[in-house]
Amino acid sequence: MKRLQFMITRLAQGFIALLVIAIVNFLLIRAAPGDPVSVMAGEAGASDPQFIAQLRTQFGLDQPLATQLFKYLDHILHLDLGYSYRQQQSVFHLIMERLPATLLLTGSAFVLALLLGVAAGALASRRAGTWLDSAITVVSLVFYATPLYWLAMMAVLLFTVKLGVLPGFGYVTVGADLHGLALAADIATHLILPVVTLALFYMAVYARMTRASMLEVAQMDFVKTARAKGLHPGRIQRAHILRNALLPVVTLAGMQAGGMIGGAVLTETVFAWPGIGRLMFDALLQRDYNLLLGCFLVAAAMAVLFNLLTDLVYTIVDPRIQLN
Repeated sequence: MKRLQFMITRLAQGFIALLVIAIVNFLLIRAAPGDPVSVMAGEAGASDPQFIAQLRTQFGLDQPLATQLFKYLDHILHLDLGYSYRQQQSVFHLIMERLPATLLLTGSAFVLALLLGVAAGALASRRAGTWLDSAITVVSLVFYATPLYWLAMMAVLLFTVKLGVLPGFGYVTVGADLHGLALAADIATHLILPVVTLALFYMAVYARMTRASMLEVAQMDFVKTARAKGLHPGRIQRAHILRNALLPVVTLAGMQAGGMIGGAVLTETVFAWPGIGRLMFDALLQRDYNLLLGCFLVAAAMAVLFNLLTDLVYTIVDPRIQLN
């Protein structure tokens, strides 16, 4: 019962947060210079005031800002993300078409970053003060400080252009009529570079967080008691130190999991990955208001969902936390 009440409360809070985010995004996008009419008129080479006024009326941009905002919120409440006049398709259809690719990319990168980061941090804390600890710390700092787009371009240059061992662009091989396991293998091959590139930054963060947290927990009294009882060092490391040190890592991972969807714009753009990030970038250049707002709303919804899942994971990682 407590778990159900907790989920209902958090869902209500998440709905309010999404509503506020939708309003802020709408106002910010409307405040930005340019609009779909200006872009479309410029591409068509038309500056006829009558033609521009007709487009503004068609898109509803001639109405007061408050009226546009009210209609936009009304559509959201009815689960209608609008229509993309640039793509000539519904926004929901466009996003659902790209969402699986983004979830595949960000989900794989998140799992890889979390596993490798926690493993590297645990190893560094156990070998604190040794050359291995220093090596892990230096490598983590390098990947943390390296710009993501530069790392992505260097990966393409090395593994695609120079060595030719991995594909650097796209989701599948263009023109290849693949099915079944062959198609899955082709997608997995194209997934390697963008996943590793995106995961390296987050892996560095998790490694440093895990190391610092485990070193702090290792000095606590219950760990000293376990050592005094003669428990095996490996068991102390896993059952006593690591589990109690994971809570801040889970907090950080939960916050970043939802943000990775919106943060994959650079990765998807460099690797021409057909996901929401690339769709968001194209919508920004084209001033496609409805599509851009839809992408922002979906990214925010995923962030809220992952935060809810993080709160539920707390009770598994740390049984002292109760859902009240």
